[in-house]
Amino acid sequence: MCTSRYINPFTDFGFKKIFGEEANKDILIDFLNSVLPAEDQIYDLTYKSTEHLPKNDTDRKAIYDLYCENDKGEKFIVELQRAEQTHFKDRTIYYSSFPIQEQAKRGKGWDYELKAVYVVSIMDFIFDETEEDFHHIVQLKNQKNKVFYDKLKFVYLELPKFRKKEKDLNSNFDKWLYLLNNITTFEQMPVVLKEHIFRKVLKLAEYTALPKADQEQYDEDLKRFRDYVNTLDTREEKGRREAKVETALKFLSMGLGIAQVAEGTGLTISDVEALTKK
Repeated sequence: MCTSRYINPFTDFGFKKIFGEEANKDILIDFLNSVLPAEDQIYDLTYKSTEHLPKNDTDRKAIYDLYCENDKGEKFIVELQRAEQTHFKDRTIYYSSFPIQEQAKRGKGWDYELKAVYVVSIMDFIFDETEEDFHHIVQLKNQKNKVFYDKLKFVYLELPKFRKKEKDLNSNFDKWLYLLNNITTFEQMPVVLKEHIFRKVLKLAEYTALPKADQEQYDEDLKRFRDYVNTLDTREEKGRREAKVETALKFLSMGLGIAQVAEGTGLTISDVEALTKK
């Protein structure tokens, strides 16, 4: 059951309710214009099928969260990634190949001219601990760091790195990231989000304003989301404990005492004693 005033944008239902409705596509346009470079601003979008089938049975199909096309025929994949995934960057590259291939025209007259493709990944995790930057715009460049091809761009947003408080929000971009990170904690509409587009988002995302059927669908989706988060938390805790045990065994092999090993690893005395008996 939902316990917050506003729905969680990191659930499938919440993400598509906020960004995936044709009648409210001005929300997605405003968000994309906040995260894309100034030269790539969007004026209109059309939603397209999110399922892309491979050319043959041995290839894997791609199912995007959102797939759109602007008035110039340029393609936009918008993905919400809730947790770190093995080969995550490879996955985004693979996804970009489908809107490229679909532009192929039958017959001998096609000259291979392509429309631009953009992949926007909104991540609820950190994929690069070594950098402070959380807004990454990636292009193909040559050895002199000059853009080699300007029709393929990847935008990665590491939301957990965005830690600005309400009083520090200076731009539309700041406000979007603040909203996504904090919407489920809002008890009322924040004064700083005074622009029409944010008021529209908050009105759209208000749980009690949803039709009963949508509330039930969201509740089910929220339960799945919470179960998924709990599974990840359990996996991380198990990984931390395994790392502590490995370190403890190394300390024991070096001849350190049980009390020293316990203090150095954070394990209990009884845990370390158990390791000596294995």
